[in-house]
Amino acid sequence: MRDESLGTTEQELEKVILVGCQLPTEDDDRFQYSLDELVSLTKTAKGKAIATVSQKRNTRHPATYIGKGKVEELITLAEELEPDVIIFNDELSPSQIRNLSNVLEARVIDRTQLILDIFAQRARSREGKLQVELAQLQYLLPRLIGKGLSLSRLGGGIGTRGPGETKLETDRRHIHRRIDDIKSQLVSIVKHRERYRERRKHNQSFQLALVGYTNAGKSTLFNRLTEADSFEENQLFATLDPMTRKCILPSGFTALLTDTVGFIQDLPTSLIAAFRSTLEEAKEADLILHIVDSSNPDYFNHEQTVYKLLDELEADKIPVLTVYNKSDEKHHDFVPSSVHQSILISAFNEDDLDSLKQVIQSLMMETMEEYKVYIPNSEGKLLSMLKSTSVLTELSFEEEKDSYLCKGYIQPTLSITQQLKNYMQ
Repeated sequence: MRDESLGTTEQELEKVILVGCQLPTEDDDRFQYSLDELVSLTKTAKGKAIATVSQKRNTRHPATYIGKGKVEELITLAEELEPDVIIFNDELSPSQIRNLSNVLEARVIDRTQLILDIFAQRARSREGKLQVELAQLQYLLPRLIGKGLSLSRLGGGIGTRGPGETKLETDRRHIHRRIDDIKSQLVSIVKHRERYRERRKHNQSFQLALVGYTNAGKSTLFNRLTEADSFEENQLFATLDPMTRKCILPSGFTALLTDTVGFIQDLPTSLIAAFRSTLEEAKEADLILHIVDSSNPDYFNHEQTVYKLLDELEADKIPVLTVYNKSDEKHHDFVPSSVHQSILISAFNEDDLDSLKQVIQSLMMETMEEYKVYIPNSEGKLLSMLKSTSVLTELSFEEEKDSYLCKGYIQPTLSITQQLKNYMQ
């Protein structure tokens, strides 16, 4: 049997048991959504969930995450099903991983390591690969005890991709040196990205950023709006490296649109830090397009997760347009809940895309200044610049003045606005 979404046969998928612990602060629906998401993450990592073990507790057990009785139940289940991996739905402490690994035959990893593993698969650029390796090494360092973390079991598979066994079996000093080396490489890459960003600012490009929960359809929408070729697939974290392309709006004005890595609930702090420079593309935007999957029953919590991360990135003051995507599959309980202006669309509907572009242009115009000028027929270069740097709403030639009447909207910070003042009447 072939699973087309993974491009692999079901026999090749690793067998996985999932383990979750529900605290009093988490209601049943929220806990179930979290486990469902863990199933999706496992599938993305080329694993197949064959069983789920869950327990309600007032606090997580400090030594084993779940209680002693549940651990015994898990041991029995693992002996019966013989899984390759057992994945816990929270970040485990080094002692919890050590204690659980001592009594379970299968590899023991947590949600954080699973996400890191997926990131290791998805990274394409040099920066992305370095950021993943940095996050993995920082995660694994406190979990290495001597040769550490039953590394003899790391023979490949979920939770082992990235830095690799040989690097992890060396001493802490080597790992510290590698971390320092990666950080220095990332500093130079970040400086290059900042120079590129400054150049875009200098050119006064209007910048749009797509943000949203992972698998909300950002890359699909990015491709439809820009006619680009970004990787799109119905999997979590299909896009890891940011991509920027030109987006032509109805007036002919060209904005720059950037696709970003998807957000996720309980995204490890180390990952937020590692991908900060990537996510800062959103921080530099003039308008953020927040893409929400209207077909997902947990869409409201997904929205809140994104807002929380935007706050952490100090990008919460930037204007936001909430784009509820997948209108053709929207959940029966879906009700728009955004505090910002919103629009409901399907990325595959051309009329919806046209409507979205119109809304983007209208919001963009709200941040601009209105102008009305007469440009002499001899000023062809200025007229050409006006077409590319402003939203031109009216252009007509008046013979008695031998000039073009131009009306539209322009960013007040553009240097061309000073030239326009000479032709205002």
